[in-house]
This record gives sequence, C-alpha cells and structure tokens, in this order.
Amino acid sequence: MKPSLLILAAGIGSRYGSLKQMDKFGPSGETLIDYSIFDALKAGFQKVTFIISKNMKNEFKEIFIKRYQDKIEVHHILQEIEDVPEEIQVTTHRTKPWGTAHAVLVAASKIKEPFAVLNGDDFYGAESFKIIFSYLSSLDNADKSYCLVGYRLSKTLSEQGYVSRAICELDEEGYLKSIVERTHVLKIQGKIAYQDEEGTMIPIEEDPIVSTNLMGFTPSVFSHLEFYFERFIQEHSQNAKTEFFLPDILNKIIQTNKARVKVLKTGENWFGVTYKEDKTAATQKIQDLVHEGIYPENLWE
Repeated sequence: MKPSLLILAAGIGSRYGSLKQMDKFGPSGETLIDYSIFDALKAGFQKVTFIISKNMKNEFKEIFIKRYQDKIEVHHILQEIEDVPEEIQVTTHRTKPWGTAHAVLVAASKIKEPFAVLNGDDFYGAESFKIIFSYLSSLDNADKSYCLVGYRLSKTLSEQGYVSRAICELDEEGYLKSIVERTHVLKIQGKIAYQDEEGTMIPIEEDPIVSTNLMGFTPSVFSHLEFYFERFIQEHSQNAKTEFFLPDILNKIIQTNKARVKVLKTGENWFGVTYKEDKTAATQKIQDLVHEGIYPENLWE
C-alpha cells in the first residue's frame, strides 16, 4: 500500500487569534493546507486523513472535502477532549485538545499503511514531501523504523514572539538519539534561547536540527501511543493545559529501543503562522514562490 497523509488541523491557534487552517495565503485564496496537498500529490500520496475539531466540522466539509474529493482519497476524524479511556474523568475546565500525539492516536481506525504526519498550519516545501514519501515507501506495516524531516532551528523562528520547537540530537548514522520539545524558543539580541521551567532564558549555542512535526510512521506506532497515553491521562486528566506531544513520545520510544527514527534533512524553507502578524510574511513568501514559477497562480485550475 502507498503511504498516506495525516494532517493535524484541530488546533485552536490561541496566539494566532483564529483558525489558521482556514486562513487564505495564496494569490487565489489558497490555504497552507492547499500547498501541502499540492506538493503531496506530486510526491505520490493518494490518500489524506484530516484530524479536525467539532467547531470546524461543517466549514471543513464545505471547503476541503469538496476541493479535494476528485484529486485524492479524503477522510476526516474529530479529535475530542472526551476521547480518553472510559475510567478517566476529564476536568470541565479543559478546552484545548490533548495534543499532537493524541491527534495521531485517534486516527488509528482509519490508517492501515505507512503514513506521514504534518501540521495543517505549516508550509514544508515540495522536496520535503518527496523525501518522506520515498522513505515511507520502503517500509511495510510492521516496520519499527520511523522518520522525521529536520530543518535548521534558525529557519523556523517567528519575528513576532516565542515558538515551540522539538530539538533533535542525531547519532553518526543520522538516526535520532533524543528529541526535546522546547515551548518558549525565540531570538533575543541576535541569539537564540529557550525558557526553562523556572523562567530562565537558556542560550542555544549552535543551530540544531529541529522537527516541525513532519514525521513518518508505520501502524506499529499506534500501540506505543495508546500505551503512553493511558499513563499520561491518568496523571494529567485534571490539568487544563498539559498536552501529549509527539516529540515527547518519540523520545520515550527511542530511549526504550522500541523503534528507530531516521532524520531526513531537507534544504527546503519551512515557515508557519504562530501569530497573526506572521501572515504577512507567509503570504509574501508564497507570492515569491509563485513568481519564481514553483507554484501556479491558482493551484487547482
């Protein structure tokens, strides 16, 4: 079976102020998801599953399913806060989804082939889809060799404020040794730093490889996610903000030798929209790519 896509599009986007997944960036009203689907189709992907939230269900069906249904096999799943083990009672104060690893877990019933995970509000570039499709195409469903596409940290920051980035440490063969999610990364006086749990800014001296959640798995990952989510939810079910992050689970998987994760380096330029003010820069970058002939004025004509 050919690899498929899993697009995480249920995030609230509190710092952005609206649903980034629906916002328009291209010259003909294209979303960032449109560019991911366009590049994925060229790479060889033929199926996509979207993880969405209840509050965007109707609009999502109206826009995206109609747009893609004659181009690629489309599925969607709701990520609900109530999607937890039956014996767990969730705090009524929680409004945020449980996080990226939980979003992948809820897709288990729809995905029976190697698959690439990506954010619905990021731009990854055509070459990134080609290399992850090629890697996943070499795997079978039982393989425990996963992957992620790595970008340089300096190329993934926002001029508007802090971002979350998963910083990677690689071994000599290019496999992941560790991955650590830093939730407050920003540039201060020309230098990159992150904020630790005590509020202290810690410099990042080099320009490490980071993950922006373009990752590849086989269905074998679902059993790991279920195992760790049960333990996570038992500990954090009454916490209104703590999230079940993919990088944290990847770290547990590789540290316990349950799987290997190949880091696929790309020369593509990544960009995203963490803040509303990021939209101007993202729109201009896409316009530049259109002017260079990399994308057409209208993706779907």
